[in-house]
Amino acid sequence: MSLFPADSGENDLFISRSDPENPLGTYAAFSFELEGKVWPTVEHYFQCMKFTDATWQEKVRAAATPAQARKLGRKRGKGLRKDWKQVRETVMTRGIYVRCRTYSNLAEALLDTGDQKIVENSNFDYFWGCGRDRRGNNRYGHVLMNVRAKLREEQESGAN
Repeated sequence: MSLFPADSGENDLFISRSDPENPLGTYAAFSFELEGKVWPTVEHYFQCMKFTDATWQEKVRAAATPAQARKLGRKRGKGLRKDWKQVRETVMTRGIYVRCRTYSNLAEALLDTGDQKIVENSNFDYFWGCGRDRRGNNRYGHVLMNVRAKLREEQESGAN
């Protein structure tokens, strides 16, 4: 009996969302503009969008590193959006998509994964990652694959 789900394959692409060297991760240092602000990384944008307090959002956006932005984003006493669980995947998708549209080399890197299943290789995160037993939701992998499909669709239709 296998410990891994049937759809887990040897050709899956396992990545770490928090690896700053991986261009597909949220810690990769590619700034982009969205909602009238420049975001140092997708992690900064994502963590910032959790909050309604503009002062706290700015503190998160100005964090020196993505890890620091993540730490600030985990402070629950700072007015977490009531709809966060409903919008978090949309927020992540917007950040990844806009970053890929800003940097064609990142879009190409994502498109170059072909039809590989992309898996956020986290032992501890069962929502964004695959979890220790590979039975997690892997929502980050799904975000990347959905953005890849959108970019491919745009490429095939000749949209810029």
